[in-house]
Amino acid sequence: MNRPYRLLAPCLVAALAGLVVLDDGHAVEAGQGGSTTPTAVVNRDGQGRATVRAMRVTEAIRVDGRLDEPIYASAPPASDFVETEPASGRPAQEKTEVWVLYDDDNVYVVARCWESQPGRRVANEMRRDNGGVLRGDHFAMVFDTFFDRRSAVVLNINAVGGRMDGQVAAEGQYSGDWNPVWKTATGEFDGGWTVEIALPFNTLRYRPGREQTWGFNARRRVIWNNEIAYLSAVPAGTGTNGTTRPSLLGTLVGLQAPPAAHHIELKPYAVSSLSTDRTANPRISNDVTGDIGLDAKYGITQSLTANFTLNTDFAQVEADEQQVNLTRFSLFFPEKREFFLENSGLFGFGGVAPTSGAGDVPIMFYSRRIGLNNGREVPIRGGGRLVGQLGRFTVGAINMESGREERASAVPTNFTAVRLKRDILRRSNVGLIFTDRSLSQAGPGASQTYGADATFGFYTNLLMSAYWARTASPAHLDNNQSYRGQLNYNGDRYGVVAERLVVGSGFNPEVGFVRRSDMRKSDGQLRFSPRPRNIRSVRKFSYTGTYARIENHTGRLESEAWEGEFGTEFQNTDTFEAAYGGTYEFLARPFAIAPGFLIPVGGYDTRSVRTGYNFGRQRPLSGNVTAQYGTFYTGHLTTMGVSQGRVNLSNQLSVEPSLSVNWVRLAQGSFTTRLVGSRITYTVTPQMFASALLQYNSSNHAVSANVRLRWEYQPGSEFFVVFNEQRDTLSPGFPEATNRALVVKLNRLVHF
Repeated sequence: MNRPYRLLAPCLVAALAGLVVLDDGHAVEAGQGGSTTPTAVVNRDGQGRATVRAMRVTEAIRVDGRLDEPIYASAPPASDFVETEPASGRPAQEKTEVWVLYDDDNVYVVARCWESQPGRRVANEMRRDNGGVLRGDHFAMVFDTFFDRRSAVVLNINAVGGRMDGQVAAEGQYSGDWNPVWKTATGEFDGGWTVEIALPFNTLRYRPGREQTWGFNARRRVIWNNEIAYLSAVPAGTGTNGTTRPSLLGTLVGLQAPPAAHHIELKPYAVSSLSTDRTANPRISNDVTGDIGLDAKYGITQSLTANFTLNTDFAQVEADEQQVNLTRFSLFFPEKREFFLENSGLFGFGGVAPTSGAGDVPIMFYSRRIGLNNGREVPIRGGGRLVGQLGRFTVGAINMESGREERASAVPTNFTAVRLKRDILRRSNVGLIFTDRSLSQAGPGASQTYGADATFGFYTNLLMSAYWARTASPAHLDNNQSYRGQLNYNGDRYGVVAERLVVGSGFNPEVGFVRRSDMRKSDGQLRFSPRPRNIRSVRKFSYTGTYARIENHTGRLESEAWEGEFGTEFQNTDTFEAAYGGTYEFLARPFAIAPGFLIPVGGYDTRSVRTGYNFGRQRPLSGNVTAQYGTFYTGHLTTMGVSQGRVNLSNQLSVEPSLSVNWVRLAQGSFTTRLVGSRITYTVTPQMFASALLQYNSSNHAVSANVRLRWEYQPGSEFFVVFNEQRDTLSPGFPEATNRALVVKLNRLVHF
């Protein structure tokens, strides 16, 4: 047994056997924090953690944002929010009142948001699940329905009805791709704005029993004075992340949930498309196709859900945002398909979320391996997923079957991933993962990955994580293991990260993602973030130093990098950063950085300076502007970019430009890459929007358009019209279309 596995095995076996471990020398129940028998609507302990009492309503609540039902006059609200920014622990400057109500079908969270300066309100995003909701004035609430201080559901709503919903699978691991059926409405009154939320019990998973105790908190963000405040106080430096830290939540008592029911949801769809593809062999021209399929969900218990899909279709998914690659390593593209995104956090491994580009850390389950091959779509015949909790165990399992696609060189293949975690201590867990691809890309036979991991959370900001994993395939590669250990202290004033990562040259999880193999990486980071008392315009300074060293399995130095960074967070939400650093990289073989440009074998030292300024969302024009200049292999590199840009033309119409230009001068010659894009969005209502993603990439000489209309004509039921087109800019005259498709899709959600 190798050394990394020996380190993890005793902890894993002990936890799975039910060993009771004490955290910081004290026995702690999963739901400890605040009194659970309040006599008032809200009680607070000595640390400011709140216990809120839910109230039953006997009259129907109309979700219209008006707050004109008798309950709002007779029942006192929970209030007295506490700032975390700009002055941690201070009473909130803008008053917020919250009611938590329930009946036999729904739990309601209602807020009245008072404003001292209504004219300075910032709310300019109406689309569902768009990050712009969080960058304006908004209200948020979070439920830990299992009261385990580890998982939660989060809802965010702004003053114009834009909303975001998501899940937290572990401390800080948030996924915004949970899309339950729920109602919300906003309104205005003389002193500010209101929000009403109705969340059906049957959309939630929770512990058995009628009497429920949940974790709970509410957050309010006001942009003009940069205030972030919570009903239940959170530590300084938490910012808006208090809703993704289940261990910091207060407590909700007095709630009575309906008994468990085997809830069934069916979502049939019909789709038709008209497509042309001049790159196919033989060519496709104005080909008309149609299809039907079905998604289904079955509530096995209140805490365990099964999903099934038949003839799966993802025609409505937005196109990838293109990237320019000036490295010799693979690019990471995030998953965007709803079936794989929902509950995806359960498949996180080794402290890394499966939907995040984790840098050099391998991702053991990367769902984009399913249904995509050689850059082309592969039909998915169907599959199933089981997710949920069984006591202290979290279970996730998925099995999918893909079909044959000649143009993608794909044959029918089965994909499996199984994840098991066992909760220990207050914020810690240990677990196992297994993945299987029935037909390996390395030859006849299956490819498998299996591993074990552990994450330990102590106090408020200290996390330690480790994993060990191994792959097996018909290629029978040596050095087929990977392991990692990391310590991360992320406090408000100080931060420390230390990591050791090993990825063997033969480590190849074929249902995962590996950016770089054959590496032994040691890296660390130190951060000092003081809050100046005498500079009113500045919230925080930040001084950060990082160092990383990578060797191959023979001990040869392949990469080394260091950087010093200075950053400033202003009270108006703008940020500034400047950094100077250097790298060393050894190329064991020539590297084609661009067509006609080959970097020869050798070692290369670089030095560069970069700077960036992020203009806050309260501005009519916002976004992040960056610039970098330095040596680069045999020459120099100059980079200019604009990301997360936004031009607010109205609450309904916005333009989001992006730009990346690289001027590369090498001994062999010079070349320039240009990536230009813009997303134009018109939101009719929070349930209907039209958007166009336009992109030009000089690296592949392509200009593309992805135009989408989405209408949620009733909760959970949608109508889509999608147009995709790509053109080749190297063709003479006007760029010639290489492929295009027009897709119409309709689905309907049915409850039983």
